[in-house]
Amino acid sequence: MKKVGCLTCTEAELGRRDFLRVGSVGALGLSLSQILEWESLMAGPAAPAARAKKGEACILLWLGGGPSQMDTWDPKPNSAFKPIATNVDGIQISEILPLTARHMDKLSVIRSMHTEENNHPQGHHYVLTGHRPNAADKFPSFPSIITKELGPRGEVPPHVLCPGWDSADAKRYNDLFRSAFLGANYDPMILADRGEKGIDVTDLVLPQSFPVESLENRSSFLKIVDRYYRQKVELAEFSNMDGFREQALQMILSPAVRDAFDLSQEPEKMKEAYGKHKFGQSVLLARRLVEAGSRFVTASGYSHNVWDTHGDNDARHRDELVPPLDRALSTLLEDLHQRGLLETTVVLVMGEFGRTPHVNPNNGRDHWPECWSLALGGGGIRGGQVVGVSDERGGYVAERMVTMGDLHATIYKALGIDWNKELMSPTGRPIKIANSIDDMTGVPLKELV
Repeated sequence: MKKVGCLTCTEAELGRRDFLRVGSVGALGLSLSQILEWESLMAGPAAPAARAKKGEACILLWLGGGPSQMDTWDPKPNSAFKPIATNVDGIQISEILPLTARHMDKLSVIRSMHTEENNHPQGHHYVLTGHRPNAADKFPSFPSIITKELGPRGEVPPHVLCPGWDSADAKRYNDLFRSAFLGANYDPMILADRGEKGIDVTDLVLPQSFPVESLENRSSFLKIVDRYYRQKVELAEFSNMDGFREQALQMILSPAVRDAFDLSQEPEKMKEAYGKHKFGQSVLLARRLVEAGSRFVTASGYSHNVWDTHGDNDARHRDELVPPLDRALSTLLEDLHQRGLLETTVVLVMGEFGRTPHVNPNNGRDHWPECWSLALGGGGIRGGQVVGVSDERGGYVAERMVTMGDLHATIYKALGIDWNKELMSPTGRPIKIANSIDDMTGVPLKELV
């Protein structure tokens, strides 16, 4: 007998599974159904909680590495960049965000975020879960909690990381977006990063030599072979295998799913508006997926931790980092508005912490969780607001400290989710979904929801 995950299988059963690949399409074979089946075996029945009809989805623009607050959302005299007016009286942001400045009525800024982790892996974990890393427990990410609470909507994957990271050092960061003990039903579908070639969804694309009709015929053949093997081997897993195989085939065969991932259907003018770079196209794809029914999409098109500006902070923000964000974010806000989706789609823009108020000898800024900024809007969150105040250098909270628990509670409230909810971990520990400092429950920001 061999153990596969939590399954006990015979050698014959393993051979049967290898034989029952969908043809010889490589990654299309068991890989997609494995995503849906094998990693989901611990997931229990998914019955979304009853909720008020509010926001329907969330798009996270992920700025991994940590942007500089005083050079973006909270301009200060110790920044090389001047503040500029926005289309909301009294709100100024950095001059290197001129396009976004025209849309501040749709967006609000929190300038007094305070978190408790100062390094990238721990910082990612903290902002995505609200909990400090703990060897005894795995915590679900708030995107996975949202996916579970809202439930599926249509045939498209409900939770997508667009794209994941492939390098040896970066792969572990993909896991921080996962659902832990909630079960892999709520894990993200992780799209492939093909570098300069962009974002790839190979599992949903059939080779030209393999027509859809052939796949459908093979699906029928699988059912015949299954009937034979069921007489020989009776395992409890068969019902799950059926469900996940059908879900995988449905995703592959569904025109709606294929269309949602197909950026070639977008006009060139729209692609240009978002920016013909990986980040811009990841944001455009996020809009397409939410429009098609996804609940949570992370637009992670920046290279891994590229906002980690320990050197040449000013030049990198001005020339490399902020222009793609400014273009993609401003276009997303207007695009969602024009399509009638902004009122039901939360847009969140953040990294895992901010940068130091002082500049280091390499003309860079280092990690800084003491006080930093982020932006959010849509989905019922009021735009044109500023929450919190930092000190004169943007280094410490002067007024209205906001924690990750408060942020998560705010987003949950906008989406009609009970932010006071607790989940029971496998170790018997109650886990707050809006966990704040000192194990308090976060409080929604009254200025925003």
